[in-house]
Amino acid sequence: MSTSDTSSVRARPWQPAPLVWLSAGLHIAAIAIVIVKPDLWGWMLSAVIGNHALLSAAVLWPRGSLLGPNLTSLPGVAAARNEVSLNFDDGPDPEITSRVLEVLDRYKARASFFCIGEKAAAYPELIKEIARRGHSVENHSHRHSHAFAFWGWDGLKQEVLASQQVLAGLAGRAPLFFRAPAGFRSPFLDPVMAACGLHYVSWTRRGFDTVRGDADEVLKRLTRNLAPGDILLLHDGDCARTAEGEPVVLAVLPRLLDQLTARGLKPVTLPQAFRDELA
Repeated sequence: MSTSDTSSVRARPWQPAPLVWLSAGLHIAAIAIVIVKPDLWGWMLSAVIGNHALLSAAVLWPRGSLLGPNLTSLPGVAAARNEVSLNFDDGPDPEITSRVLEVLDRYKARASFFCIGEKAAAYPELIKEIARRGHSVENHSHRHSHAFAFWGWDGLKQEVLASQQVLAGLAGRAPLFFRAPAGFRSPFLDPVMAACGLHYVSWTRRGFDTVRGDADEVLKRLTRNLAPGDILLLHDGDCARTAEGEPVVLAVLPRLLDQLTARGLKPVTLPQAFRDELA
């Protein structure tokens, strides 16, 4: 398969979320009302400000679906197969990613890696190795900018497409899933993902392993109410360190996989879990 094949865009229909329709309609109505009745400008300004406050809250709600569909767990058929999905964000990392892959291999577990395009371009062999070992490579933006959620449509499109093309060319398959940096989602992101054939995914629970160096605490967060169908989020890039200086993900992962095994849960990639829905 050539690079041009793997980076091809597989667009899907876009249906604006109700909040997006409401916001667009409110802005149009406010302008029309002010033109007809200028003395109501204060009320209309208050309405628009309130709407922007609601949009901001939606942006900062990573597991919410006000701005569009958001996969927070695996489909019912995957849960019935006792499947869960381990996701690793912010890689690839030259020190950590290969060690994560070794641990996953020991347990015959499969996972999805949400990779940053610039890092992938810097460490292309790691992306190829992730794919070679049977894991999926997914899109986590090109530069992982903290301002990502505040960009307009054109900036978002360039950022998502740049990462999509790099990752597809290296992994041999175009990513099917996208997660925004820090989980903060722009109101303009959904049509960009639709144009790229991407599906937005967050998580069932996360370990906060970018800021917590206590492996016990991270593990407890990931396994509290653990159930089939869960999406569990860890980081192979920019992760915290234990008191001994070890990347906390490496201290947590074997213990987490032991618990999954004991509970009869099978770690799979997101494309594996959603294969019936995306067929």
